Amino acid sequence: MKKGNAAVKAKSPFLKKVKKNRALLLMLLPALILVIVFSYIPMGGIILAFKQYNYQDGILGSPWSGFENFRYMILSNKLWPLTRNTLLYNVAFISFGVLFEVGFAIILNEITRKHFKKVAQSMMFLPHFISWVVVATIMLNIFGDHGVLNNILTSMGMEKFNIYNQAKEWPIVMVIVKLWKSTGYGSVVYLAAIVGISQEIYEAAKIDGANIWQRIFRITIPCLKPTIIIMVLLAVGGIFRGDFGMFYQLVRDNQILLQTSDVLDTFVYRSMMSTSNMGMSAAAGLYQSVLCFFTINLVNFIVKKVDPDYSLY
Repeated sequence: MKKGNAAVKAKSPFLKKVKKNRALLLMLLPALILVIVFSYIPMGGIILAFKQYNYQDGILGSPWSGFENFRYMILSNKLWPLTRNTLLYNVAFISFGVLFEVGFAIILNEITRKHFKKVAQSMMFLPHFISWVVVATIMLNIFGDHGVLNNILTSMGMEKFNIYNQAKEWPIVMVIVKLWKSTGYGSVVYLAAIVGISQEIYEAAKIDGANIWQRIFRITIPCLKPTIIIMVLLAVGGIFRGDFGMFYQLVRDNQILLQTSDVLDTFVYRSMMSTSNMGMSAAAGLYQSVLCFFTINLVNFIVKKVDPDYSLY
């Protein structure tokens, strides 16, 4: 009986916390159910990567194929180019994205005219809300074979320049388009972090004679360091996952551009559309997830060794 009473007493602090915060826990319940239903339960579909799926037998009834789906990916000589493209594109997106987002957040913070600041923010946010379908159409009408740019060039007696035939230059185009579309929205987090910095620090720096550049590099950027690290860590978690809407809509089935612009996500989609092989698509998705899992853990481990306060967990 004493052991039983001791166990009840040991659990009582936890039960008291649950009872005390029951309203907050009830508010959290819908989000928890949503995550379980759409994130954890679908994990059971991983077994498709090891099966030769057919609609008649279903997921559980389809015959096992072992690592045959992974073997096909390796032997097709597409695994490494696709992984390389996905990794390099995301490294460029993250690196330049942080640079531009922090830079524009600082610029917006330094603007003193309220009306101009609001207009600038609105213009920066606008591209984020434009669909990739619309972006692809705009690019085609400007840079396509019969686009505005080539019409201007031909009217001036110059040769046409079709960017859709330039595979080597296309990675630069993708990075520029990605920055144009995401920089405004991504700078919101950093702008909020800057607003949260105590104004007393800036006032003290002004009194000491610090100019605007000294305040930015000695106060603003160091104070943004925790936010930058957290945002980079979150982005690294999907470093082997490409923006499907972007890559598919801009490139489509252009075989010239696929050499440098095809990523794992578009490969999975094309595999499904051409062969209806769910097993191979599931294998590619599992391959991506495993790479992302190890990458985020590795980066978080490094950050924890350097400064534990900035790690995710």
